[in-house]
Amino acid sequence: MASLTKRSEVLREVRDTFGQVPNWVETMPDSVIGGFWGLMRDFQLAETKIPNKYKELIGIAVSGATRCKYCQLFHTEAARLNGATDDEIREAAAMAGVTMLGSTYLNALGPDYEAFEKETLELVAHVKAQAAKTTRKPVAEARV
Repeated sequence: MASLTKRSEVLREVRDTFGQVPNWVETMPDSVIGGFWGLMRDFQLAETKIPNKYKELIGIAVSGATRCKYCQLFHTEAARLNGATDDEIREAAAMAGVTMLGSTYLNALGPDYEAFEKETLELVAHVKAQAAKTTRKPVAEARV
């Protein structure tokens, strides 16, 4: 459990970062707030291998799938702060929709997973081979 000193340190960092401590953060239990802030500070907001704009576009897609209006607002505005355009935000939302459609269809039908895996790997190999032949791009750059 986080100590009151630790809690006050977390709240100070949040205030320093955002200019305020949102009420929903303030209400987090002592046992949660430090871990939550650590993940947000050290992964979501930090520079990592995935650029922050892309992390926020992923957040938009997940927000659409989970239907969380709070996360949708936060990730959309954070994406804009990180340079995302309205077109990129719309594409992230559309990609979430396409993925959810395919996922819902597949999970409702329940096809054999091993057969699905085999077909998927075969089609990826085919696309890579075609791209290597027609564009002379290295195989790693071939798009599916």
